[in-house]
Amino acid sequence: MIKSMTGFGRAELQDADKKITVEIKSVNHRYLDFNIKMPKKFSFFEAGIRTVLKNYMQRGKIDVFIAYEDFTQTKVSLKYNEELARQYMDYCAQMEKQFLLVNDMTVGRLARCPEVFTMEEQPVDEEELWISLEKALRTAGENFAESRTREGESLRTDLVGKLERMDADVDQIVSRSPGILEEYKERLKQRTRELLEDAQIEESRIAAEVVLFADKICTDEETVRLKSHITNMKQALTDGNGVGRKLDFIAQEMNREANTILSKANDLATSEIAIELKTEIEKVREQIQNIE
Repeated sequence: MIKSMTGFGRAELQDADKKITVEIKSVNHRYLDFNIKMPKKFSFFEAGIRTVLKNYMQRGKIDVFIAYEDFTQTKVSLKYNEELARQYMDYCAQMEKQFLLVNDMTVGRLARCPEVFTMEEQPVDEEELWISLEKALRTAGENFAESRTREGESLRTDLVGKLERMDADVDQIVSRSPGILEEYKERLKQRTRELLEDAQIEESRIAAEVVLFADKICTDEETVRLKSHITNMKQALTDGNGVGRKLDFIAQEMNREANTILSKANDLATSEIAIELKTEIEKVREQIQNIE
C-alpha cells in the first residue's frame, strides 16, 4: 500500500502506578528524521525508542512526544544529611564563642538549613518501565502507520486520475501529428504557387521539404517514452510501500519528455496540449513529495 508521509498516531497506557502517553506526528522529508521530546528519566531509552519506531516508518520528519505521570508516592524518600547538620551546629557553637552571641539554634531552624533534608527519588525498575513504554510506542506506531496508509490511498487515487488525463493528452499529441504534416504540406504548396504563379510545382521538392519538417517536429520517441513512464508510475503506485523516491525520479523523466515535446511543437493545438501536460506533471510531482 502507498503511504503518505503526513500522519498522526496516539496511544495511552495507564495502570495503578503510572500513565504513559505517546503522540507521533510527521510531515514530508527526504530522509527519516526523528525529533523526540520526553521526560529526563526516559533518556536512556532513546536508542530503543528509535529502533521500535523504525518498524512503522521509512521517511519523514517525525515528531515524537512522550509524557509520563507517576501515581505513586513511594518513589520519593526523605534523606537526612547528618554530617552536614553536625557542621552547622559546630559553626554555630564557634560563632557563639567568637562573637559572644546567644546560640539560639533549634531543631526546627536546623532542619530548614540547606541540604540538611533532601528529597531523593528512588531508582525505577527500568525493565518494567521499558515494557510499558514499548507497548505504548507500538500502539501509537500502528495507529500512525494506519493514518499514513489511509492518506496514501487518497493520494494514489488522485495521482491515478492525473496520470489518466496525462495519458489522454499524449494520445491527442500522437493523433494530431499527421494533421500537422498535412497542413504544413498544403501551406507549402500555397506559398509555392504564390511565388511561382502558374509555373508547375515540383511535387518531389515539396515532398522532400515535408520530410525535413517532419523530422524536425517528430515527437514519436518522446511520446513513446512518456507513455512508458506513465505506465511505470501506475505500476509503482500499485506495487506498494516505499516508492516515493522512485516516483520522484519517474516524474523528473516525464517532465524532461514534456519539455522536449513543447520545444518541438510547431502547432498551436499541440503547444496547448503540451502545456497542459506539463501542468499535470508538476501537480504529480508536488503530490509525490508527500509519498513515503
